[in-house]
Amino acid sequence: MAATEATTIEDTPTWIVAAVCSAIVLISFAFERSLHYLGKALERRRRTLYEALLKLKEELMLLGFISLLLVVFQEPIQRICIAESLMGHWLPCRSDGKASSHHGVAAASAAVVSGAGARRLLGEGTAGSGHCSSKGKVPLLSLHAIEQIHIFIFVLAITHVVLSAVTVLLGLLQMRRWRHWENAIKADGDFAAGPKMINRAQQFKFIQDRYKGFDKVTMVIIWMRSFFKQFYGSVTKDDYTAMRLGFVMEHFRGHPKFNFYDYMIKALEKDYKRVVGIKWYLWIFVMIFLLLNITGWHSYFWISLIPLVLLLLIGTKLEHIITQLAYEVATKHTAVEGDIAVSPSDNLFWFHSPRLVLALLRFILFQNAFEFAYFIWTMATFGFNSCIMDRLPYRVSRIVICVVVQVLCSYSTLPLYAIVSHMGSSFKSAVFSDDVADNLRKWADEARRRTGRAAAGVGCLGAAAGSSRREGIHIQNM
Repeated sequence: MAATEATTIEDTPTWIVAAVCSAIVLISFAFERSLHYLGKALERRRRTLYEALLKLKEELMLLGFISLLLVVFQEPIQRICIAESLMGHWLPCRSDGKASSHHGVAAASAAVVSGAGARRLLGEGTAGSGHCSSKGKVPLLSLHAIEQIHIFIFVLAITHVVLSAVTVLLGLLQMRRWRHWENAIKADGDFAAGPKMINRAQQFKFIQDRYKGFDKVTMVIIWMRSFFKQFYGSVTKDDYTAMRLGFVMEHFRGHPKFNFYDYMIKALEKDYKRVVGIKWYLWIFVMIFLLLNITGWHSYFWISLIPLVLLLLIGTKLEHIITQLAYEVATKHTAVEGDIAVSPSDNLFWFHSPRLVLALLRFILFQNAFEFAYFIWTMATFGFNSCIMDRLPYRVSRIVICVVVQVLCSYSTLPLYAIVSHMGSSFKSAVFSDDVADNLRKWADEARRRTGRAAAGVGCLGAAAGSSRREGIHIQNM
């Protein structure tokens, strides 16, 4: 049996090698063609899902490179030896008799600590294990543990892309009624240049719903009202109408029929391309989370609270921005001609940066995907009753929190972000196609360079004129 396990390709029949390689190539080719045709179909129908598919391909390419690195360096990693005493620190499971029944990294570590279970090391029999045992040490990581780490990275990448796509799709489903509002505004709106009816600001439902005597209540009550508003009717038709008109009057005053809804969807799709990818600094968080998974700390339960708290803060802030917009209109205007329009400003956002909200949403979606991925990977690898899953109340709480974050982000926070993020001082390039936007950026860069050269030229001419005047005075004096 040992000879069979040690058989190399030199002793393997060629028909077996050819058959196995052919099967792998055919499966890989079929998978690649399926992704290609799926991408073609999505590109014509649903651009957002197509962007998710492209990110999935990028993640698969990265994972393929990780697989190559793991294959190439698995032997050197196993030949890294450490003292047996180091295996007893920072364990995700307690090193007792129960822990030795589990498989994987935690089981191997527990087996090393308990001398009776040392023979059950997953790396036993490999060159790395024999190399380290001859020195009275143990391998840094077993071959099976390396494979499990690889599988976890793969599950994390796929889960992040899938959950991000689900979040955006559910958000678009929630915003579908906004298209009807946009069409109704265009159909019923009076865009003529003639005089318009003048109404008191307090008569508008947008002011009545949002203002409600803003200056007569404390700031705590205002923030509490914004907090609870995100759970029901986060954006009403009156909110949409007021913010749409404010955006159009700020950036496209000469185009009152501007399609604000299509612009929002295009901008959201461009933002989605930035959100769905796993950036390098997000991998740093993965390493930190894995490091903190120590028995008795319940760290993954506390970590699962981070995206929930951030999401509630973002939703409250976005609702509060709409309330502030209503407050500014109510305090600055006693009467309004025509429809009510708000005044967009970067000062309404944290650190005067609407883009900060997108960065926080990216972290929230990634952190939530990490929780889901770790739960799925742990169940598939160790089982539901594994000690690495923590106690039952913590397991159930983590799953409930993850589901709440996913639903709340899809149906409330994302639609809020989609519209309130445009209440800043500038508009996004989503109104233009990609090639037009690139040409505009190049034109703007060239204009700035020309302006800089012109300013430098004026400065040189001024210096030359001053020098000539000084020389003229010097000649006259002589």
